[in-house]
Amino acid sequence: MIEIKNLTKVYRTPTQEVLALDDVSLSINKGEIFGIIGLSGAGKSTLIRCINMLEKPTSGSILVGGQNITSLSKHELRFARQKIGMIFQHFNLLSSRTVFDNVLFPLEIARKPSQEARKKVESLLELVGLADKAKVFPDQLSGGQKQRVGIARALANDPQILLSDEATSALDPQTTRSILKLLKDINRQLDITILLITHDMNVIKQVCDRVAVIDNSRIVEVGDVLTMFSNPGTSTSRSFISAVMKNELPEDLANFQTDLDHQHSCVVRVSFIGPSAGEPIISSMLRKFDITSNILFGNIDRVKDTPFGNLILELIGDAAILAQAMDYLRSKGLEIEVLKND
Repeated sequence: MIEIKNLTKVYRTPTQEVLALDDVSLSINKGEIFGIIGLSGAGKSTLIRCINMLEKPTSGSILVGGQNITSLSKHELRFARQKIGMIFQHFNLLSSRTVFDNVLFPLEIARKPSQEARKKVESLLELVGLADKAKVFPDQLSGGQKQRVGIARALANDPQILLSDEATSALDPQTTRSILKLLKDINRQLDITILLITHDMNVIKQVCDRVAVIDNSRIVEVGDVLTMFSNPGTSTSRSFISAVMKNELPEDLANFQTDLDHQHSCVVRVSFIGPSAGEPIISSMLRKFDITSNILFGNIDRVKDTPFGNLILELIGDAAILAQAMDYLRSKGLEIEVLKND
């Protein structure tokens, strides 16, 4: 659905050049929710503004539905943008218009017949749960309601793609969850591709199918969300995930030492994904092998709709038997990382 090839964006001033995007390439599939995560200044907002051509790339190409939008004329681009919906961080609603008229606005610009346009607005307000707010003005709405209006407006022209630029960063956690649920529902009901820009791994965890990590203007990692949470490949993704999952050994336990009595000890992180998160695999291991275990730290959460958890264990016993026990855990589909080996 979206194919980005060797995209570079340089901002030039009289005194300097700023490289905002450096040879970025990405493929985003039709119907998926794709997340792009990065710190402030990493280049993620520039990337999304290039996709709808609010910023003209310095070089490279962007194909949307097979159409190279970087080569379109202004007239052609105006029509192409109607198939790319945009949700903004700060809503960008027209304060002098009611909720109904805010959603109607893009249909007026597109010169849709009045009766058809009004029916479309009614169905969109029903979709986002604001049918009873049609005659209300934006300053009478909560932040979450304003964003729902923004989502309805972005869907007005039946776009193929929905771009979300930090759409939940101004909202409280509970409202964020409701907006993310709405986006998931829209993705399923309308089979619309959603590209979501964020600096919050919690957002990625809840809704995205795949994610790209952008750091210092470059894409440094791309993968499905479960794989990235269970086995992050870069220090950038590890830092984002550790802030959400808290899977690092707490400092007060880092120097934990058990009286080994001539036995061997190792500290391991065990990652559980999917059905294995609810199975008694650790208990089975302890019954099967002549070892003992201390649970030092752990948590279980959900990544999108899949259970995901971490346990940090100290395993104590004969070195050869410990190796067999860890092989047993791996055979059950668990990820094992040795943190300390004494």
